Amino acid sequence: MTAKTSAARYVALIPAAGSGLRMGAGMPKQYAPLAGRPLIEHAVHRLCAHPRIEQVFVVLAPGDTQFNRCDWQGCEAKLSALYCGGETRAASVFNGLLAANDALDANDWVLVHDAARPCLDATDIDRLIAEIGDSEVGGLLAVPVADTLKRANAAQEAVQTEGRDHLWRAQTPQMFRYRVLIEALRRADIAAVTDESSAVEQMGAKPRLVQGSAANFKITYPEDLVLAELILARTSQSAGK
Repeated sequence: MTAKTSAARYVALIPAAGSGLRMGAGMPKQYAPLAGRPLIEHAVHRLCAHPRIEQVFVVLAPGDTQFNRCDWQGCEAKLSALYCGGETRAASVFNGLLAANDALDANDWVLVHDAARPCLDATDIDRLIAEIGDSEVGGLLAVPVADTLKRANAAQEAVQTEGRDHLWRAQTPQMFRYRVLIEALRRADIAAVTDESSAVEQMGAKPRLVQGSAANFKITYPEDLVLAELILARTSQSAGK
């Protein structure tokens, strides 16, 4: 990697090589329709529109034929498709980081975001960047757990109520220095990594938790699309005022 003397840049990476089987939509989840456009378009356009983010890499399955059918008008200057997705999210992120190696410096910030979080607001990105500041590690958006947590047995019966103090629900973007994230994923058991923060934590580092928004939830089941459409309609109306 060529050393650069310029200030660290902010780039985004979206792993979008999965199948999203729980959606039951007959297509990869990232292409499920939401408010008149494929789900992935919402996430990509929001990242491309942010003035601090210089480039957006989308990691796709090698045989993906749907990405180029999407409407990327206005994103062309920032958007790069990488057809190197792996069998897991972590593998896709790692492969994407390797593929983007020549475009990034070791200290650049990489914001990894879920294609299935279409309601990310620019203010959340602003807060993440501001609160991570000059950290040598990074951090992530997250929301404190508010629900009562139950531990179940094999018969799905509640056997214990778990304390929720100091528990947070991880969101994305998760923002780490390029050198930190690629080394964490290189060392980690890829099959056991559920998000980027967990890989960084395995190295003994402590990513910072930055207060996120409940609206930035992840689309997992078909009914989630209804809620997301309501949120998008509300934010669209607010922006038009």
